[in-house]
Order: sequence, then structure tokens, then C-alpha cells
Amino acid sequence: MELWQIILAALLKIGFIIAVVVGAFAPVLVWAERRQSAMMQDRVGPHRAALTLPGWAVDLVDSTVRPLFAGAVLCGLVAALAGFGIFWEFVFSTEADSTFMGVSHEGLYILGAVATAVAGALFVGHKVHAGLVDAGGKVRIIGLLHPLADALKMIWKEDFVPPKADKFLHAIAPIITVIPAVLTFAVIPFSDTLFLDYLTDVVPRDGVIQGATVPMQVANLNVGILFIFAVAGTGVIGAAVGGYASDNKFSLLGGIRAASQMVSYEVALGLTLVPCFMIYDTLRLEEMVMWQHTHSFVPGFAGTWGIFLPPLTIGFILYLTAAIAETKRVPFDLPEGESELVGGYLTEYSGMKFGMFFTGEFVEVVALAAIAAIIFFGGWDVPFLFRSGFDLPGEWAFTVPLTDWVIADQILLQHWFVVVIQLVAFLGKIIALIFFQLTLRWSLPRFRYDQVMALCWKGLLPLSLVLILITGIGILVLNQ
Repeated sequence: MELWQIILAALLKIGFIIAVVVGAFAPVLVWAERRQSAMMQDRVGPHRAALTLPGWAVDLVDSTVRPLFAGAVLCGLVAALAGFGIFWEFVFSTEADSTFMGVSHEGLYILGAVATAVAGALFVGHKVHAGLVDAGGKVRIIGLLHPLADALKMIWKEDFVPPKADKFLHAIAPIITVIPAVLTFAVIPFSDTLFLDYLTDVVPRDGVIQGATVPMQVANLNVGILFIFAVAGTGVIGAAVGGYASDNKFSLLGGIRAASQMVSYEVALGLTLVPCFMIYDTLRLEEMVMWQHTHSFVPGFAGTWGIFLPPLTIGFILYLTAAIAETKRVPFDLPEGESELVGGYLTEYSGMKFGMFFTGEFVEVVALAAIAAIIFFGGWDVPFLFRSGFDLPGEWAFTVPLTDWVIADQILLQHWFVVVIQLVAFLGKIIALIFFQLTLRWSLPRFRYDQVMALCWKGLLPLSLVLILITGIGILVLNQ
């Protein structure tokens, strides 16, 4: 690859991280948390922010409601007719009769599938347009405009700084918090390697492929996970500095709590992942994913995710506990503790500075979910998906009735499509882990501060050390 291609690829990957993590995940997390809170407390929640369409636009939308419904019904009838044709031909046709009302059998399948998809799209459009008209032209998008409204509010809100605060430290603390959280994604692989010369080809399942390649991560570092720990560890400085610089006793208490809690759980967090290093025998995140992709311990199955290995199953439970405490989420939100410290180290922050603290916290949630997806759930790995496409268990082939179409255990796919499937699977795993964390938020009460620290030093830390010992003994026994 030429230098300009390398630079362009790096910029595109950085832009993808910022767009997906900061531009999509963080705002949707804010919305989901507020939505869940409203459901728990039986109130409206984030549903008021809206864009109001002009009257002529509402009339135009209203005029499309009935045609959309009629189109959906018509397409549904076409799909039903295609299905009836397939059934009729399957029951009554002869080998010499290869059409139904002039349409080939293959055409019936295609027509049925397309008509069903169009009918569904038109029906959804009908419901959306009808709801828009009933709402008087107010576009709410189930409350997803609230994060945008919050961002606009924070941009224009007064940036208040306490008169006796350290203005430099007060201003730099949010930056120290949010930048390391985003930097952790530099070494996280989104999917397998992209081969530029074979985008529309079916690449071989195994072996070395020559040509221009693009690693689907910003920085392919040999220290891998250690880079994440080194960078993410600086985030604690932002909370501590913000609490100290605010000249507020509640902020100072929150900063002290944040510093002690995050430093303590960083130790536990690192130790919970040591068994992973021992089993995968690498620090590179992309190689951890490849280990899970290539090692199979169950006959007939391709690959084994780390969560299914007993030491890593326990390690995942310990990691998840430490990760929630590291991100200062409920039930470990003692540094903020609204019922005790007003707002903790955030008390004297407003405007975009508060927004940066808020965004950094949610970016940390996404980062730790991404690390868990890579180490314990195979990252971008999809069961039975290889570089050449799907290779399902066994050797079999199925002919679609009335056609020459054959569905076999091997489904070859173009390289770009394989990469897209891996990327979507990886993002799906992150979403599932984030949703699980949000569910825990409303399931557990807040701990006392002494309980939080005792859980780390008397619970997670000893258990992590015992797990490391057991993993090491297991590896020695298996290697003999």
C-alpha cells in the first residue's frame, strides 16, 4: 500500500470509531438509561423533545397514509399469490410444467420474497405516517432526539467556574477524562483483516493471501491489552483533579472516592484478565480473537469462545464486576452519590465540561464491553463463518423445491460481505453486554463505601489470584 492509502485508511478507521462510539453509542446509552429510569418510576421520560413539521408537510404526510396502507395490502396479496403458486406447483405440477401463470418457479420465490419485504416496509411507513399525523406533525423518534437536545443545551449553557477554583485544572479535568476513554479503541479490532485486492472475490479459507491488506484496528500494537490499561488508567486523574479543583467539599470527597475506587478496581480488573493472557498466550487483541476462532474443543463446531472455558467463565464474572465498578456505575456510583454528595466531583461542572465527563463515562462503558466481547465472546467471530464464507457442520445439500437452487453446508461469500457480517456481529455483542449492564443498574441497591472497597480487596482480588493459580496449574498439567 502507498503512504496516502495507509493515511486514508487510518483516518477512516478513526472516523468510524468517533462516529460509532461517541456519535451513536454514547447518545443512545444516555437515552436508554433515561428511558429505563422513566419506566421504573412510571413517568413520561425522554419523549418530549420533537421537531415540528409545518402544516403543509403534515397535510402531505396525511395524504400518503391511505396509499401506503393500500400498497402494503396489494403487495401482501401478491406475496400470498406467489406462495399459493408455489404450493400449487409443488402439489399438482409435472416435470414438463415449469411455470405458473407464465412465471417460472424461481421467479415465484423471488416475487414472494420481494413482495413480502415491500409490504412490510409500506406497512411500517403507514404506521409511522399515521402516528406523525396523530401527533400533530411532531417528530419524536421514540425520544432519540433528547440526546441531541441535551447536547445543544450543554453547548449554549453557561460555563460556570467557582470563583476560588483552580481554573486551569477545572478546565483540563474533563479533557483528561474523555480522551483516554476514546483512545482505548485504538487497539480494538472491529473485524478480520480486509484484503483490498479481493473485495469482490471469495478468498481462501486458510493460508497466506498476498496483496494490500488493511488491519481493522487503528494501531496494531504488540502490547495490545496493556496499552488499554496504561491509557485508561489515566482517566482516574480527571475525576480526582476535577474534585480537587472545584473548591467544594462535596466535590473533593467525590474526587477522593473516585480515585481510591478506580485505582483499587483497576488492580482487580487487570488480574481478572491474567488467566486470559495465560490461555491465549498473547497480549494482542486480534490474536486473542483468532485463537478463539481457530481452536475447537467440540467436534463439529468451529471455534470456541473464551466464555466456554471454565477458568474464563469465572474470569468473566470477576471482570464484569470490576468493570462496572471501574466505570462508577450503579451499584458502584459512590463518587457521584447524589443522595450523599449532591453530585460528587461533578457538582461544580456545567455546560460542555459536564457533557465531557458524562460522555467519557459512557464511552468507558462501551470500551469495557468491547474488551469483554473480544476476550470472552470471540470478538468479530461468528460461528461457522470463515474468510471464504459459512461452513456449516456436516456434509449435506438441499435442493429448493421446484428449482435448481441448491443450499449446501458450504455457503461461499464475497470478502466484503464476510467483513460486514463480522463487523455487525461484533457491534451486536457490544450492544448485548451494554444492555446487560443497564439492566443491572436497576437490579441492585447502592453499596456503602466500605462495602465497595471490601468487595475489591477482600473479594475480587483474592479470587483473581486463586484463579490465576488454578489456570497455571491446569496449563502445566495439560502441557505435560
